[in-house]
Amino acid sequence: MSVDDPAELLETFDNPRSDRSYSIEFACPEFTSLCPKTGHPDFATIIVRYRPGPRCVELRSLKLYFQAYRSMGIFFEGVINKVLDDLVAACEPREMAIVGRFNARGGISHELVAEYPADDGETK
Repeated sequence: MSVDDPAELLETFDNPRSDRSYSIEFACPEFTSLCPKTGHPDFATIIVRYRPGPRCVELRSLKLYFQAYRSMGIFFEGVINKVLDDLVAACEPREMAIVGRFNARGGISHELVAEYPADDGETK
């Protein structure tokens, strides 16, 4: 599957309990993207944690969204921040955190976290 922007694949549905604060967590343990410098694959577990607002992310579209990264050259930092931006734009959550646990490369493991709203007061 090849799309110019994976965000085009995201679908949402109306939150059936938008009056209630509750949390949702998804884990994608087989996430793959490409290192833009070497072209080698990067493997990760991506975790999406959010308190939904008016809309929820549809699970099948989220799977297709993550699969679209397989042929994309993007650094770890770009991955988690793009995922956060795309999901916030799609479903307008009350809160969201994206955790990227990337497999070790060069003997160094990586865990990155992007949050909405940001701890520093920024929203994007």
